[in-house]
Amino acid sequence: MNLDDVPVPDTSAARAAREVATAYCSPALANHCLRSYIWAASYGMERGIAFDAELLYVSAMLHDIGLAKEFDSHTVAFEEAGGHVAWVFGAGAGWPVERRTRAAEIIVRHMWDSVDPDADPEGHLLEIATGLDISGRNPDKWPADFRAEVVRQIPRLTLGEEFVACFESQARRKPTSAAAAAIDSGIADRIAKNVLDSA
Repeated sequence: MNLDDVPVPDTSAARAAREVATAYCSPALANHCLRSYIWAASYGMERGIAFDAELLYVSAMLHDIGLAKEFDSHTVAFEEAGGHVAWVFGAGAGWPVERRTRAAEIIVRHMWDSVDPDADPEGHLLEIATGLDISGRNPDKWPADFRAEVVRQIPRLTLGEEFVACFESQARRKPTSAAAAAIDSGIADRIAKNVLDSA
């Protein structure tokens, strides 16, 4: 597999989601969102996991929008805030309520320890993908040459430092959040050792 084999949906909603991520996220975080889709879609394709490409793409592009200062809620975890943004985004895109709700669920679930692929294939794929891109989890599930190609074409920039700072801020202000649990479990060290940074 190579990067050209991964289909990127070309719909008005997909293009708008990319525009939102680019406008509100740093370049490093926006690239992380795009890579997360690439990892997720390629993983699903290689394993025969059927998924809705537009829904996965929009969810991937918006999954960390709750870390942007404009959408950083002081009352809910960043993934829940991001889910609400996705619901509103879906309304603006003309999506039915069920599809908006699915996007919100996928974004919330990307912070779960695992997501059942039979119950939520897009949520499963995004959880697997973000685990690789942030903390280098299970890199051997993607070929080394494919990982290197993706990182070369969609560079990581200062993602590690930015992400640790974001999660430390979330943990201080929201001590019961999944971000706080990740900090307590040593995510900063895992990010620092991510194999993608030596790809």
